Parts: sequence; structure tokens; C-alpha cells
Amino acid sequence: MVSIARSSLIYEWRRFLPATLAVAFAGLLVQIQMSLLLGMFSSVAVYIDRSGADLWAGYPGTQSVDLARPISTKVENSLRMHPEVTRVERLTWTGGDWLRPTGGKLIAVLIGISPSPDSMTFSNLLTPRLRQLLDEPNSILVDIADLDKLGVRVGDTTELMGKRVKVVGTVNGMRSMGSANVLASLATARKLDPSLRKDNTEYFLIKLKNPENAEAVRDLLQPKGSFKPFQVWTSEEFSTQSQGYWLFESGAGSGFLFSSTLGLLVGIVITSQTLMGAIVAALREYATLRALGVSTSSLRGVVLEQSFWVGVVGLLITAVVGSILIMVAKAAYIPLETPLAGCIATGILVLGIAMLSGLAALRALNQAEPFTLLR
Repeated sequence: MVSIARSSLIYEWRRFLPATLAVAFAGLLVQIQMSLLLGMFSSVAVYIDRSGADLWAGYPGTQSVDLARPISTKVENSLRMHPEVTRVERLTWTGGDWLRPTGGKLIAVLIGISPSPDSMTFSNLLTPRLRQLLDEPNSILVDIADLDKLGVRVGDTTELMGKRVKVVGTVNGMRSMGSANVLASLATARKLDPSLRKDNTEYFLIKLKNPENAEAVRDLLQPKGSFKPFQVWTSEEFSTQSQGYWLFESGAGSGFLFSSTLGLLVGIVITSQTLMGAIVAALREYATLRALGVSTSSLRGVVLEQSFWVGVVGLLITAVVGSILIMVAKAAYIPLETPLAGCIATGILVLGIAMLSGLAALRALNQAEPFTLLR
């Protein structure tokens, strides 16, 4: 029966081609939607994921890293007192008007960081050369994907918060969902925005001797009593919390989830109907097999085998086309995340859709009786 299933697919490939393409389309739709969803909301946590801190300390109850509020720098002493803490680093955060040299203004997020070569902030993003450039007064870094949005090129000068700044370099991977991120040294950030006083900061980044003890140290560093001047999170916890806020609690996340779910349902319907149509169209062939003495259970095996191979070939097409689209998207600086677990889940889902479509088409086999050949 396996040979019958495969040979019929090869011989009648034109009949099953639309079903195969429908499976590929459904897989591609699911994969791209998932990658866009993960990429869009992982950009919210880029400040955490691209930094080397084990713990973050910030304003109590902060739901997402981009919703920063200032805390007192006196907190730093209590953080440093723990024997597991090896380094504490400040990160400031503010927003202001960016003057586009080509005309118009937009909101930019100014992030003040330590320009030290061993700084934890964006340790996986900035090279020592870029950090050295930030030592220059009024120098800033922007994401390469935001150059057109900001209307500048490397070496240009413009105004941020009413003061002159110079774009000394670009990074790749700091693009935000809405406004543009701008990196500066702590000294430059305070100069551009006097409200960033030295006795306040938005976050403290904390490095530990033993990162595996992060959760235990977090619990010990949490302030006790009713008055809590700060809160401590592990990097993984804060990253997940930030992405979860934008994904499930913000309007943008809910709308994107709805559109992704709707697209998935459309893909399932198209795939199942197309595959069922291809199988139903072969009823006369199945009736011939019944006339030759093939049992109904064996025919069911043929149909399920066909559905399986249609799903496999469709997934291969999805993998090839999806890889090309992902490379094009990355070249255009479109944020995409393609975790291996997500790709495997997509494959299982799409293959399951093909098998379920085959099961649904089994009802049509009841019509595959030898007498249908006389019609």
C-alpha cells in the first residue's frame, strides 16, 4: 500500500500539487507570522538581552524595561554590600525631540551608558571602538536601520533636546518598535537632559560572581518592609516580563496576536479543503482498487500516506522559501526571530493539519464502491 500511495503521488502530481502548495503556504504563513511576532516584541527587551548583567534593579512594579522611572542612586550602596555582587553599573533613560536635518521632528529615546570597555550595558552589541567614540563630548550612536527615520548619516550633526549632537557610529540590533534609540555616555546624556541628575538613575545593572545563584541573590537583595525604594529582577525574568507586557497587555500585541491567529485559521481551512479536494477527485481510482479486492482499511492507509507525504513536501518548500524570505528580511533590517523550537512546532502543526485533512477525507472513501465505475 505504501508503494501505491507514493506511485500515485508521483504519477498524479498535478492533482496533488495545489494541496502541496497549500500546505507550504500554511507553513510559511505560520512561520513568518511567528517570526515577526517574536522579532517585534523581542526588540522591546533588546536592552536586557544584549547586555551582560545578571540582575537588574529599577523602580518597583515596572512592567516593561522601556517604562523606566528614576530611583535614588543611594540604592547602589545596598546592592554593592552583598558578597556575590562584583559590579554595579548605572543606566539612564529619557526621551526628547530629535530634529531631522531634512525637516521635522520625532521622539527619540536617549540611553545613557558607561563607555567603559568592560561595561555590562550592551556588552553583546557594542565594540570597544564604538565605546571609545562615546567618550567624545556630545557623541551618539544610533541603529543602522534608523538612519533614514532620523534623517542622518554617520558624521552628521543635528539637535537632540535642543542641543547639538554628532552621530559618530551605528550599531545593528538596537531598533525599537516605535521611536528611535540613541546611545550616549552618561556624561553626555546628563548634559543633554539636565533632569538626569547624578542622584537619580533609571536602572542598576548587577554582575554576580556566580550567575547560577541569580535567583537566590535577587531574593536577598529585595527590600524588606512596606516601603520598597526599588525592585530586583533576574535578566531572564525582566526580559520575559517586558515582552509579555507588550504581547498580552498592550493594544499592539493583542492586535498582532489576533491577526496572526486569523491568518493561521485561514491557512488551515485552505490547506484542508485543497487536500480533501485532491483526494475526493481520485474516488474512481479508489473504486478500481476496491474492485480489485483492496480492503477499505488498506485504502485508508493509502490516503493517510498520501496526506503525510504531501505535508512533508510542503514543509520542504516552506523551509526553502522561508529561508530566502528571512535572509531578505534581515537584509532590510526587519526584526525576525526564528528559534529552533518554534520551527519544530510549526512543522508539527502543519504536518498535523495535513494528516487531519486526510482523516477528514476518509469519509469520502465510503463512496469508493466498485459500482461507481458504472456511472
